[in-house]
Amino acid sequence: MARFIFVTGGVVSSLGKGLSSASLAYLLQSRGFKVRLRKLDPYLNVDPGTMSPFQHGEVFVTDDGAETDLDLGHYERFSGISAKNSDNITTGKIYSDVLKKERKGGYLGKTVQVIPHITNRIKEFIKNDTSKEDFIICEIGGIVGDIESLPFVEAIRQFANDVGKKNALFIHLTLVPYLRASDEIKTKPTQHSVKELRSLGIQPDIIICRSERSIPLEHRKKISLFCNVNIENVIQTVDVKTIYEAPISFNRENLDKQVLEYFKIKSRKKVNLNPWKKIIKIVLQTKKSINIAIIGKYVDLKDAYKSLDEALAHGGIHNNLKVNLVRIDSENLKVSEIKNKLKGISGILIPGGFGKRGTEGKIAAIRYARLKKIPFFGICFGMQMAIIEFARNKLNIKTATSSEFGAVGTPIIGLITEWNRDGKKIIGTDKNLGGTMRLGLYEAKLKDNSLIKKIYKSKLIQERHRHRYEVNINYMDQFEKNDLIFSGLSPDNKLPEIIELKNHPWFVGVQFHPEFKSRPLSPHPLFSSFIKAAKNHK
Repeated sequence: MARFIFVTGGVVSSLGKGLSSASLAYLLQSRGFKVRLRKLDPYLNVDPGTMSPFQHGEVFVTDDGAETDLDLGHYERFSGISAKNSDNITTGKIYSDVLKKERKGGYLGKTVQVIPHITNRIKEFIKNDTSKEDFIICEIGGIVGDIESLPFVEAIRQFANDVGKKNALFIHLTLVPYLRASDEIKTKPTQHSVKELRSLGIQPDIIICRSERSIPLEHRKKISLFCNVNIENVIQTVDVKTIYEAPISFNRENLDKQVLEYFKIKSRKKVNLNPWKKIIKIVLQTKKSINIAIIGKYVDLKDAYKSLDEALAHGGIHNNLKVNLVRIDSENLKVSEIKNKLKGISGILIPGGFGKRGTEGKIAAIRYARLKKIPFFGICFGMQMAIIEFARNKLNIKTATSSEFGAVGTPIIGLITEWNRDGKKIIGTDKNLGGTMRLGLYEAKLKDNSLIKKIYKSKLIQERHRHRYEVNINYMDQFEKNDLIFSGLSPDNKLPEIIELKNHPWFVGVQFHPEFKSRPLSPHPLFSSFIKAAKNHK
């Protein structure tokens, strides 16, 4: 039978529940166990797909096409386990499922209530779609005390009783602040957070204490005493120089050991931390560095491009150098400023996005990269902007645009339903934004003697997509006659997946999101190749 580990947070949000869960998953995997990670989000959106990156950060996409919380990216990067649609759920989805069942008469006329109907649906989610896992780690979003999270906390309390306390473990992550003015570490916020959790019927078995400096033993004993947790289970996590130190830090604090002791399970293998030590050495000690410009709309919020930032770092690790990210707001990027703004830049990346805002700045930057032979990487929307730039400035289609931006112009980018074989528009757009995209894993076949095939070392690839609009295949011949090659196509030859430019050191655009499949222990080949090209740029 699987053992269930529930991770809750207290005091403040953004303490690192996702990173803690992912690190624990790696350590348990390394000890020879099969692990699954799940995220239960308390917000009312059905999924984060239509939420602004400024509100929620990145939307992470799984192989099976689920739009999920960015923490699932942490899970995948650290554990190497591909997440599924069944690994992320929100309050909105829970209530939607319950109400649909009620409308169909599924509750036989009974009054539908938070308890037991909502909590039962949450419990069903926790145990659903599991197969021979030794551990299921479930992270509860938000913090204990939030009104939104109450049904989830109640559900996991019930769940522990259902499966038996010997099969369920509660980990509570809290903040232990350091007050610089008085030079003191304070345990009271942790005490109050645990008190709140206990008032809801849950006694934590392990407390992870997040602090910017080491917590003295006397303070840990205090937490142990007032929170009714063994001193060995008061685990400190001090701020690290790089997130890749997290698995090592938690192992040093015996988190994985204490988890196994709680469940009375012996380790099957010895933990192997050498891969992480190798990465840390490169990240912290390498003196070589390059500057990569990320030109997008959401650069003011770091989490908006979380997987992208990580994938670029992975490419740097593979090339034994540090990647400095220079974030440039495309909305405020003027043509006259590009040369100055991109001074000292070794590579330019245009990430995914939606909407017209900031597109002209992106197009101008792409033109500069193309003409100045600067390595360029366009991802999803970035590839589409590269297509528009080339059409306008090389093919002389001055009105080239995307139908996403309105009805005016020549839509060389549009919904696949918008054109017929002659390239003429026939159908309008779908106004329902939720669930109208090409999502998840799709195949692409790569052209022989192309740069992209050399990078992947394969003829057929599978990558994750998240987009509504496609490049119109009817223009392919015009582009290829002018040296912009469609080097990757969908298996039916109808959808351009990859473009590359001849007579350029490295100019690649992809319709998919390769950053979602990059891992620190196995960097994505596209990012490794891009960083290598940027490294060689003079």
